[in-house]
Amino acid sequence: MRLLVPPLRWPEPRALAVGAPLALCGVVVLTLVGRETGGEGLIAGLVLALLPIPLLVGVFRWLDGVTPKPWGQLGFAFAWGACAATLAALVTNGLLVRLLTGDEASLAPAGSGPLDTLELTVIAPVVEETAKAMAVLLLFLHRPHAFNGVLAGLVAAGVTATGFAFTENVLYLGSAVTQDRAGDGLFSSTVATFFVRIVLAPFAHPVFTAMAGVGLGLAAALAPHRHPLWRLALPVLGLAAAMGLHSAWNASTSLSFFGFVAVYGLLMVPVFVSLAWLALWSRQRQLRAVRIWLPGYAAAGWLSHEEPQVLGTSRGRSLARRLGHKAHGRAGTRAVADYQATAGALAELRQRAERQGTAGTDFAARERDLLARLAWLRETAGDPTVRAAGQLREMLAESAAPSGARQGGDRGQGGDRGQGASPYSADLV
Repeated sequence: MRLLVPPLRWPEPRALAVGAPLALCGVVVLTLVGRETGGEGLIAGLVLALLPIPLLVGVFRWLDGVTPKPWGQLGFAFAWGACAATLAALVTNGLLVRLLTGDEASLAPAGSGPLDTLELTVIAPVVEETAKAMAVLLLFLHRPHAFNGVLAGLVAAGVTATGFAFTENVLYLGSAVTQDRAGDGLFSSTVATFFVRIVLAPFAHPVFTAMAGVGLGLAAALAPHRHPLWRLALPVLGLAAAMGLHSAWNASTSLSFFGFVAVYGLLMVPVFVSLAWLALWSRQRQLRAVRIWLPGYAAAGWLSHEEPQVLGTSRGRSLARRLGHKAHGRAGTRAVADYQATAGALAELRQRAERQGTAGTDFAARERDLLARLAWLRETAGDPTVRAAGQLREMLAESAAPSGARQGGDRGQGGDRGQGASPYSADLV
């Protein structure tokens, strides 16, 4: 059995061409933020702003787990939000205020009401959401086949916004630390800022930008020749919704406590819950596609008949990865995860060809590539996946036995594998 270990690779010229400008933007942003916060505030802000990042990125990575994007694409999205989009906002917000208000901007004192309201509720939402949405659009233009629906747009937008919120949190938290150190030293401003930005609303920016991502994802899922107007309108509507949410959130900060709570409870929470439901529903839809379309490939000999049901359930996929790690360590885990991702991409490609008509003219070539990779990975990942199917049957038989349900032998007779039915899929999703 061949153990699959990815070789070490030097960065490609194209990656350097993208990474170098983003790194330069990051240096400029770090310098500008450091001028506002001071050295100690900058370090404290970086540490505090990093705390929610593993959770946020982990959530989006899990949602994208059936057909995951390469880490390079997620890294680009995060870096764009943290560096390029933030720099665009820092430069453009002030310029637009001066352009729209003329000499009033230079004569007005800092923190004056009308200018603050204009920047917070109009300029900042338009500039920032447009800058963040550009990353989602660039990913779609670069890899249109991988950008295959709502979940792809939502994940790309969420990771981009997470990067933007990270830099913004460095600025606000660092400034609060500097202010508290110069004052009574009780860090009351830091605690309040940390509570609002990290505890109360860590998903605020991801929720705003997710609206633009959903709009572009919906447009990507439509056939170009059948829905040309909707493919143009949906991204625009999504971006407008992102700007509207962002504007409402910024406006709520100038309201009374009860006004802020009303906006948070009546607008932000329902939108967040709706997006969470949409993301989970989309993920389950991807798993269902695996259970529906992979049995056809199993019938052709590319997989065993047991594997589609394991590859199409969250519990089965997790168990297969654990068995791969037990057999081959981290390399086994990576091989099984790659196997599952390839299987998910194959099922989604087939579904787009059969039901949606959006697979493209190069469908056959991409299908051959995915099948070749699936066969190569199966040398390492096939055995843990098959053993996971056996263990799942045993676990379900044991859990059903006390209630008088059918035993494992009876379960093995249920469903038509050729149509993707599963005797235990409903219990494992």
